[in-house]
Amino acid sequence: MDWIHLSTSFEGRITRQPFWIAVAVFIAIEIAILFSGGDDDKWGTALDLVLTYPQLAVCAKRGHDRNTPLWIVGLFFAIGAVFDVLLLGGWITNADVANPPPLMLAFLIPYAVFALALIIDLGFRRGTVGPNRYGPDPLETSA
Repeated sequence: MDWIHLSTSFEGRITRQPFWIAVAVFIAIEIAILFSGGDDDKWGTALDLVLTYPQLAVCAKRGHDRNTPLWIVGLFFAIGAVFDVLLLGGWITNADVANPPPLMLAFLIPYAVFALALIIDLGFRRGTVGPNRYGPDPLETSA
């Protein structure tokens, strides 16, 4: 698996296997960030913001396999990036996240539903059979 291409390029299609491997690596990195940050929440938030690009690249390629437009996947990551910027800027705090006010709940609940829908679509559903506008079927080329 070419990790550079997987985490930096928005071209091509990937199957569920490299998608889940990359997701597992990103989750491990997120857990390591969570436990290494200590009392500095800004450090973890900044690193989370840095990971947005490679996560978007992986999800975009998986979305290409599903024939999902990039703007749908991009919207999810854009919302997450805005949330991280709000945390870094001090406009919201982790205390707000732990005990969210009603306005934040109105934002977080649809975002969580959006995340669940993306996980189901990208992680569990088979890609488009045969070639699509993003390239050949990766299952046919790997077999």
